[in-house]
Amino acid sequence: MADFTPSFLSTEDLLTHLQWRYAVKQFDPTRKISATDWQTLEQSLVLAPSSLGLQPWKFFVVTTPELRSQLPEFSWGQTQVVDASHLVVFAIKTEIDDAYIDRYLARMAEVREISIASLDPFANMARGFINGRSADELQAWAKLQVYIALGQFMTSAAHLGIDTCPMEGFIAAEYDRILGLTAKGYASVVLCPAGYRDPSDRYAHLPKVRFPQSEMVETL
Repeated sequence: MADFTPSFLSTEDLLTHLQWRYAVKQFDPTRKISATDWQTLEQSLVLAPSSLGLQPWKFFVVTTPELRSQLPEFSWGQTQVVDASHLVVFAIKTEIDDAYIDRYLARMAEVREISIASLDPFANMARGFINGRSADELQAWAKLQVYIALGQFMTSAAHLGIDTCPMEGFIAAEYDRILGLTAKGYASVVLCPAGYRDPSDRYAHLPKVRFPQSEMVETL
């Protein structure tokens, strides 16, 4: 792959986008994200970093109206899950084993055009990490990785002028049942509706409340 230098946002643009972003409480159900923009956001999920690059997750985009209509009951009545243009359910893989690592090694060898044998040092490290932890520890680790992807998704959306709302207020077991995630080997962790804010959402016009930078960032 040839080296290239991408064009980057200015510092002013970056901070403007982050100031503009907020957790939308009321989406405009008539506005839909374009196919081009959505493909870009899906790529932002695929490109999210994870520990050891193992990507212990899957992102379920719920578009079927019949499915989405069942979700507010198990989302504390929050209507973002049906009003937003798209709904992403961030889920962890419930079983991460040697077979999964082998699949990742094969993919790495394919993409980087190298032999699997050359990856033995990394393979041993990855297997040692996975096999040295209990199932509960691996699930806790995987959940932390999911939040990295969530942050990248929300920031990417803000750069495109697309609104989001991270949501932990839902009954995961019911989502897993309705969406059939358990049978697929996944468990939901966090939701993120995406779309466009309704002009009547009063939270859109409230200033962000953050502690001063001097209190939150300390240089040692």
